[in-house]
Parts: sequence; structure tokens; C-alpha cells
Amino acid sequence: MNRAPAKTPAAMGYTFPPEWVPHQASWFSWPRPEQVAFPSKYHTVPENLAAVFRHIAPRERVEILVPNANYERIVKEQLRQHGCPLANIFFHYIRTDDCWCRDHGPAFIACPGGSNRKHRLAVVDWKFNAWGGKYPSYLDDDAVPASIAAELGVPIFTPGIVMEGGAVDFNGAGTILTTESCLLNPNRNPQLSKPRIERYLRDFYGQTKVCWLTGGIAGDDTDGHVDDVARFINPTTIVAAVEDDPRDINYRILRENRRRMDALRDQDGHPFQIVDLPMPGVVEYAGRRLPATYANFYFINGALLVPTYRNQHADCLALEILQRLVGKRKVIGIDCVELIWGRGAIHCLSQQQPIAAEPR
Repeated sequence: MNRAPAKTPAAMGYTFPPEWVPHQASWFSWPRPEQVAFPSKYHTVPENLAAVFRHIAPRERVEILVPNANYERIVKEQLRQHGCPLANIFFHYIRTDDCWCRDHGPAFIACPGGSNRKHRLAVVDWKFNAWGGKYPSYLDDDAVPASIAAELGVPIFTPGIVMEGGAVDFNGAGTILTTESCLLNPNRNPQLSKPRIERYLRDFYGQTKVCWLTGGIAGDDTDGHVDDVARFINPTTIVAAVEDDPRDINYRILRENRRRMDALRDQDGHPFQIVDLPMPGVVEYAGRRLPATYANFYFINGALLVPTYRNQHADCLALEILQRLVGKRKVIGIDCVELIWGRGAIHCLSQQQPIAAEPR
């Protein structure tokens, strides 16, 4: 395994690229019936994943983690059954405890000006503890970034603290967006103060500014990941999930987040443009409120994949708003009513691998 150099990624010129830069690939961890994500509804998930992969594979590689060759055979059969061609889909025998690759997968950082072509891409291997120890098995998940870095032959940086990919978002110019309810929760890094956490974020993601929101939405078992409530759509614009119904449990927290956004400043001291994104209303299963939100979208090459929830008015409005913001990039809605039972959607499932640029 490649060991981390003594210097931090920021000191070596690495940075975490924004999600909208060109991708080499998108990484996923295929779920299994015995895992905790989809109790009693696993049979509905392969069709949903096939729908996601159908849109990604023509645009970039799809890398799927499975435990062994037998599972590769099973997944290929399921994808074919649901009309997903296998061209540009690749498999890796790496065991996982769950399917949420955004949180346990590798955080790819890039150093475009690096003289060593092999080292223009690296992996940050944050610790993973199943969202504050909520689930008993996470050792396989915690080992995923190191396994992928070794397979790709890229450098690996090990900060030694807990961090999840869904807890942070990036504007590509030096600013990170996150939430207090997650990163300041004592079930992650109780020994760290807020300034220390900010230092880790800046040093290992190669950023200069951290902006804080309050928390997340009902049904979210991550303690409030930012990718459910607010996302950068470009370096100067944040889309903010808003709930218009004062009777809804999400109304107050989203209103407080929205108020904070008006006061945020970027890495250069400038305010952001804030664009409201509607919520899809109540989505439940077996009497449980689920964290359905349009903010859990995912950029891929040439397109934006957006979860939808069979609320025709809200779905259409969210897609229209996002299409206006991303210009020529195609906005594609994907029904995620089945996926959200796992308390995550498209962004939670995925992890992008950027293309490491040639040196100038």
C-alpha cells in the first residue's frame, strides 16, 4: 500500500475538485440482501440501480464493488434483466458492509500541475464509523479507500479522523459547505474542536474556507448530511432545499439553514447566489418518514441525475429549476421512491473519480 507523504495534500498542491468537473469514472458499492439498507425491499433495488447506470455508462466508466466473482455474475444478470448494457461497467472484488459509497468510498483529490503523471490523483482515506456507530458492521467499509488506492496505484493520505463524503460539498474555488449537526456531533470526533475540524478539512481537501449550516432533514440517519439540504451548483451558487408547509417537520430546520445561507461568504468574501429548491413532500414507508430531497442529485459527464418521488408538481418544478441552472448539461430525473427506503438516493450511492488534468 502507498503511504501518505509527511506533508498534507494542501501543502503538496492537491485539491478536491467540484463534482461537475470531467469524470474518469463513478464508483458504486452494490448492496446485498443481508445488509441493513433495504430491509424487506431489496428486491426493488436492482431495477433502480440499473436505471442509474443506464445513464452513466454511456458517459463515463461505472466501477462496482462486489465481494466475489459469483456476485459479479449475479449483478450482471440483474443489470441485463433490467435493460442495462454492460459496456463500460467494471467490477472490483472489494467487500463492503453497505452500499453508500459516497460515505465509505475514496475521496479523490487531484494535483493538476504535478510533474509525476501517476501522482496527479490521490485518495484521502478518512475513517468511517457507520455514521457515529449506528450500525454494528463497518470494518469492511472503512477499508474501501485503501483497497481502491492500492488497486489504482495512487498515493493515499490518512488524516486519522472520521469523515463522510455526504457531509461536505465543494464549490471548486476553495469553499466547503457542511453542517454542525454532523461534523460537530460527538459520535464522530469528540476530541476535536470546531477550529480543528476546519483545519483538517482545509488541509486534506485542499480548500481555504469552511461554511457551516445547522442540520439535516427528518429520516436522515447521518445526523444531517449537507447533501440532503444544500448543494453547490456552480462556484457562486447554492441550491437550498426549502419546505413551504409550516406544519411539516422539516420546515423550521430548512428555514434556519436558508437564513444562514444569506449570511455566508465564499473564499474571497463574496456572498453566494441562493436558489430555492422545493421539497417533495412527505415520503414514507412502513410508517417511517424518509429523507426524500431533490438536493441528493449527482453530476456526471454531460448530465445531472436528480432523484424524483412521484410528486408530479414538485418533481417537475425541481427539474425545471436545476435545468435552468446547469445550462447545456442534461437534467435527468430518476424515480428513487424505492431507493430512499435505504435513507439515501443517487448522490449517497456514488463517488466520482475526476480526470487528472495534464500539467500546464
